[in-house]
Formats: sequence, C-alpha cells, structure tokens
Amino acid sequence: MPDCASMSLQSLIRPEGYDCPCGKRHRCALDYLAIGPGVLSQVPDMVRAMDCHKPFVVYDENTLKAAGGQVCAMLDGAGIPYVAYQIPCQGDRLAPAEWEVGSVMMHFDPGCDMLLGVGSGVINDICKLVAHGVGIKNAIVGTAPSMDGYASNSSAMEVNRIKMTLFDQVPQGILLDTDILRQAPMRMLWAGLGDMAAKYISVCEWRISHIVTGEYYCEDVAALMRSAVRKVTAAADGIPSRDPQAIQAIAEGLVISGIAMAYAGISRPASGLEHQFSHIWEMMALDRGRPYDLHGIQVGVGTMLMMKLYRKLRTVRPDRAKADAWWQAMTPVKWEAMIRRIFGRSAEDLLALEAVEHKNDPAAHEARLGRIMEHWDEILSVMDQELPAYDVLRGVLETTGMPLRPSEIGISVQDTLDAFMGSRDVRNKYQSSTLLWDLGLTGEFADYLAEVAEENA
Repeated sequence: MPDCASMSLQSLIRPEGYDCPCGKRHRCALDYLAIGPGVLSQVPDMVRAMDCHKPFVVYDENTLKAAGGQVCAMLDGAGIPYVAYQIPCQGDRLAPAEWEVGSVMMHFDPGCDMLLGVGSGVINDICKLVAHGVGIKNAIVGTAPSMDGYASNSSAMEVNRIKMTLFDQVPQGILLDTDILRQAPMRMLWAGLGDMAAKYISVCEWRISHIVTGEYYCEDVAALMRSAVRKVTAAADGIPSRDPQAIQAIAEGLVISGIAMAYAGISRPASGLEHQFSHIWEMMALDRGRPYDLHGIQVGVGTMLMMKLYRKLRTVRPDRAKADAWWQAMTPVKWEAMIRRIFGRSAEDLLALEAVEHKNDPAAHEARLGRIMEHWDEILSVMDQELPAYDVLRGVLETTGMPLRPSEIGISVQDTLDAFMGSRDVRNKYQSSTLLWDLGLTGEFADYLAEVAEENA
C-alpha cells in the first residue's frame, strides 16, 4: 500500500481503494470531491457525475442564506429538477435528533434519487442518516469548516437525550467552497480547529487500546491522521484573519479525518475522551433544557483538559493494590448511584447498556490490568510519541482566540468532573478514563482535574 500520509485527496478516494498490511481494504466511497475557492459552481457537475437526476435539497434558515439559494439557482440554471426543503428550527438551534430526522423523512419526495444537504455538522449528519435509510445517494455542500464528519461513515445523533454514533454511509459527493467556508462565524472556524486538535488524543488512545485490549489498529491510517493535524495546526495562526490558505488547510484536514474513519471503519482515528467531554456536556444540557456550544468548541476545551491529564499520567507507575482497592470500593450500588446522579433521565439507558456491554466485569478488568502493568513502559512511550507538549498546543490554539477552559463556554468545574467520571460509561470504547479506572486512579485524577481545569498553564 502507498504511504497514505503523502497521497493527494483524489488518490485517497480512488474507487478501488487500497489493500493494507493491517488486513483491511481501505476505501472511502466518495464519487466526487472538490475543495477550494469557487467550487460551488460545480454543483450541477457533481449531480451528473453521481448519475443522479432529481436531488432533494435540504438546508436550514442559516444555510439557505450561506449557500442554499445559490445551489438552487445553479440547479435551475442547469435544468436539473429538484425538490427543496428547509428544516424548521425547534427552539434556539437545529438538533441532530429524532424530530429533525422525522421532519426530513416526512417531507421527502420519493421521486428524488439523491439527497443534497447544504450545511455543516447537523445538516450533514441528518442527511447521511436519511439517505442511508431510504437507500439513495447523498452529497453535501459544506458551509463551515466546523467538524470532521463530512467524509465519515457515521452520524453523531441525539437518541433519547444520549449522544450516539450511528454508522450509516459516506456521502458520495462533497463540495467545500473555501470562499463560503471563510465567511462562516468565527466560532465555527474555531470549532473546526478544536475538532482537529483532538486527533492528537484520539490516535494516542487508539494505540493504547490496541496494547491493552488488542483492538484493531492501523499504523497507515494513524499516519494519515497525524499528517492532517500537523498541517492544520501549522496554519492555525491564519484563522483570525480568515486567511484562505488556513481555511483550505482546515477543510482538507477535516475531510481527511473523515476518510481516516471510513478507512478504519470506526471513529477511533478521530475521536477519543476529549469528544466524550463534549458529548456528556451536551447530554447534561439536554437533560436540563439548556443550550450548549458547538461540538468542536467543546472538543477543543476537552482536548486541553486531556493534555493536562496526560501530563500527570506520565508520572504514574501502576500499583496493583491501589487498582484492586478502587474496584472493591466501587460496588455496583455505588456505580449505579454515580450514573444516576451524573446523567439524570438518561441514566436508565446507560444502565441498560452496561447490562449488554459488561464494562464492569471483574475478570475483564483483571486481564486488562495485567496487560497494562506488563506494557506500561510501552504505553508511556506512545504518549511521548503522539502528544505535543501542553504549552506548544496551548500556544497554537491561543493565537486564534478560541476558548480553552470550561468556564469560557459556560461549563462548571463540577460538570467537568462529572463528565470525566461518567465518560467510560457512554461508549463501549477503551479510552483514557477506562485506563485510569483500571489503574484505580479515577478518584485521584478527578481531584487533580478539579485543581487544574481552569488553569491556563
């Protein structure tokens, strides 16, 4: 297999894919991809290249203004029939949830043979899910470089107030016009950078999980992700001025992130515990009926929290007695009480999930702990190889003016601690909080997080 990290975007999406030493055939089912200034004019070409004839165009109030009107005008000018639908906003935001998906489904014209979304995260996730459900092709015209799901094969959805990753399909077409992307609100540009900075953590955790649990890992996919995040962080200082090259770098990095997830068939290359901070903060907000910030903004804050936790983790030596004491003290009754306190109305679903996934199984814990103690020096080496220095990453993000501390996005220290404590129970995914749980260090690291969460050093 060629070196993924040095391949062009067009090479990465070639239809036949690549056989990899990891045992997988890496493929991203994209038929049409264009990123750059002025590529919005290619909408009719994309529809024809996908062998489609009547798009169902979906947007919301904001994305109609950003690009939806132009998309419809281009389809009109090209003589391509279409049906357009504007998703109504329930409350103060459009949500990736059951109501919005149902709204699109109920207005879908079965005479349409493709779903063409105009927007970013929420629109993209809804359209992927609906297109997968009705069995038609899907394309997206991006309006902000705010998230890494454009080319992924999954949607981050709210299901019964729980943030879940639902695997569906990669859009067959993606158009990211950087002239439009650079006009997005600055918070959306920050969100894209925050989502990319997270990849340092996600690749690190993926490698650690491979060591501890034997989970599938691909070095070629990881190298692709490393290359993308380096290019984005190198261009970050151009974000405040909306420099076209910086926006191009972020857009390409976000698409590559989605390609990496499609290659691996899982979200591991692009999502770790820093994402769980965001997901749980969103769940808390939903439970309380309150608004929450952009996912990528929250992920950026979560990434800096993780950098602090890893800074302390590098000083640790495993202690079996401490690990055993933690597991014996955290009885099923205490664990359930913690879940109910943190997650409120969503707790029942998480308790039911544990009955299926058995993350608290003592025998599985014992096996993992043995692997951790045997390979601790290797785990420390992975941290050193994958993670930049805290001050270096903080400096990169600070130049943009983006939020870096929980309080700057309205998150309390208590909610930060609760998100950390509950993170291992939201996904059946071995991540840093699971490692700390296995080591018996969850309480100690929660205390440390309380001390440093609001520090900027």
